[in-house]
Amino acid sequence: MSDIFESYEKKRPFLVCVDSDGCAMDTMDIKHFRCFGPEMIREWDLEEFAEPVQENWNHVNLYSMTRGVNRFKGLLAALEDADGKYGHIDGLAELEEWVESSPELSNRAIEAQLQKQDSAILSKALEWSKAVNESISRLPHEENKPFNGVGEALACAHQFADVAIVSSANREAVVEEWTRFGLIESTDILCTQEAGTKAACIAELLKKGYEPNRVLMVGDAPGDLDAAQTNGVLFYPILVRNEDKSWKDFTDTVLQEFIHGEYAGKNETEQIEAFRENLTS
Repeated sequence: MSDIFESYEKKRPFLVCVDSDGCAMDTMDIKHFRCFGPEMIREWDLEEFAEPVQENWNHVNLYSMTRGVNRFKGLLAALEDADGKYGHIDGLAELEEWVESSPELSNRAIEAQLQKQDSAILSKALEWSKAVNESISRLPHEENKPFNGVGEALACAHQFADVAIVSSANREAVVEEWTRFGLIESTDILCTQEAGTKAACIAELLKKGYEPNRVLMVGDAPGDLDAAQTNGVLFYPILVRNEDKSWKDFTDTVLQEFIHGEYAGKNETEQIEAFRENLTS
């Protein structure tokens, strides 16, 4: 168990867990528009078809029920779509086998696999992933901002509930962004990729004595919903392309419903239905 959980103590009866990228912070679109998709197009020489390839990348990773999927799973889906349409992608079966069998999908894991076997496509996938990280590091800091209403929403929630950041992003980036915009002041614990999966982090937080019906996960991707439902806690979605309204509704209506025990049931079900419809329409 991560040390952060050992030292954490529950202060209030309620807990609000909040994802960062694409939920509190408007950082997902820019990363996929300028880094993930373009670097794939460059690595696989798909410049001639850049517009439809990027459009499909965005659909897979931002605007469908695979939103927020691991980067290598997103890469496999995008390359499978491009194969045949825009030329032949060599080695897809090798990439698929690694994606489906590897217990960890990361640069570290792909480097370990390359020590065991020579693979042109895994080498390209690693080079792509490194290029993505480098490209992200060059993004202007001022363009990574919270969605409108996030600061107010978190401050309101913190009056009644402990607030946990539960994110799969790296800790350093989350600390920098949330500190720069004054959001960190409305939080009690920071759970990032180093602390474990989102589901695992929520499970550890529940051990501190929170009742599941007094825990709310706020997220923008199906993985956030899965993490909530795996632990039997409530879920409130931030709808892609409607983020500002989602945060306003949280502050104006949903938070009070949650605190007064009125969110579970019909209200949550309607929000989850709207979330799924928004990602499949």
